[in-house]
Amino acid sequence: GALWQASHKSATIMTKGISVGLSKGHAVTARTLAPRPGSRKGRCGKRVGMIRSLIRDVAGSAPYEKRLMELLKTGRDKRALKLAKRKVC
Repeated sequence: GALWQASHKSATIMTKGISVGLSKGHAVTARTLAPRPGSRKGRCGKRVGMIRSLIRDVAGSAPYEKRLMELLKTGRDKRALKLAKRKVC
C-alpha cells in the first residue's frame, strides 16, 4: 500500500539492464505523461475570473477588507498583515 509507494517514489535510479545490484532491472526509457486533471485544481479560468471581478465590483469589499485598506492607507502595515492573517487562516 502506502508504504510501498512512499519508498518507491524517490527511487528514480537509472537501470543498467543487469539482474543484480541497486540499479537492476530492464533498461527502459521514461515516458512523458500528460498532466493529470488534478494538477490544475485551484487555478482560475478566464470566465470565472471575469464573473468574480464583476461580482466584486457590484457587491463591493467585505468589511474586514475595507478595514485592511484603511490600515494600509494610514501606514500601519504590520497591523494590517496581522489582521489579514487572522481573517484568512
